[in-house]
Amino acid sequence: MEELREYAKELLEKKEVAAVIGYTQVSENRTKPIIITDPADASKLVFNEYCLNNLSVYLTKARINAMCRTKDKIMKLAICAKPCDVHSIVALIQENQVHRNDIVIISFNCHGAVKDFGYEFSGENLASKCITCETHKPLYFDKIFGEEKETPKASDAALARIEELESMTHEERFEYFNNEFDKCIKCYACRAVCPLCYCQRCITDKAIPRWIESSSHQRGNFSWNIVRAFHLSARCTGCGECDRACPMDIPLSLINRRMAMEAKKSFSYVSGRSLETPTLVGSFNEKDSDELFM
Repeated sequence: MEELREYAKELLEKKEVAAVIGYTQVSENRTKPIIITDPADASKLVFNEYCLNNLSVYLTKARINAMCRTKDKIMKLAICAKPCDVHSIVALIQENQVHRNDIVIISFNCHGAVKDFGYEFSGENLASKCITCETHKPLYFDKIFGEEKETPKASDAALARIEELESMTHEERFEYFNNEFDKCIKCYACRAVCPLCYCQRCITDKAIPRWIESSSHQRGNFSWNIVRAFHLSARCTGCGECDRACPMDIPLSLINRRMAMEAKKSFSYVSGRSLETPTLVGSFNEKDSDELFM
């Protein structure tokens, strides 16, 4: 912990970065994001099993708000990122939303996180993304902290649910998701928390023409959630923040994960894993199978 704080303090004192995006403790089992610009505040930084937020969402928002501009020059940002959050950073770099040279990635050897605040860290309360995580050490980083530890074992309830849905008829599956989306209150928390929902003006906010009905009723809810799922197809890195942020407990990540599984099976592509690999939706390979489009 002290090494993290000293490193962040040094970056700010030497003016190598304009700000450090990280976590700070607010109670025994709860943290919150913090953006530090004063070296003295580096002492507030923490990293533990309760660092749930995917902070990469702040990378694009910081630039949109021009919080780090000095005489029209975008300054570097440092960001504390779990190995799984680094996937989102990679995806943003792949999509030319941020540049690798503008980011100092501070990462950690991770052994998992709780599924939400207020839970004790154990296999029973492990975040779903940690159950299937294969990246306990970040793929990309500028500085790494923490000891390598084993992640608690837990069953993959999300995969079991996907397999259950796959066994349903098309009609039964449609009815299931229709009922889930019917609970949507159009708060757009899923959009706000998603690092890959970075459009300055979302399609849902466009009134001329009106692509998606803004009121919270079945037709508008279904359109919004399906369109968002399509927009995240082969882009979602599986951080699970949409599930955690949804006040109506809609299992949004089920669709995203199923589409990610299809991208891996059909195209051997997993989002946010390589800076050298072009995005699946932004590239064409004549060797790709036409089976999906027949």
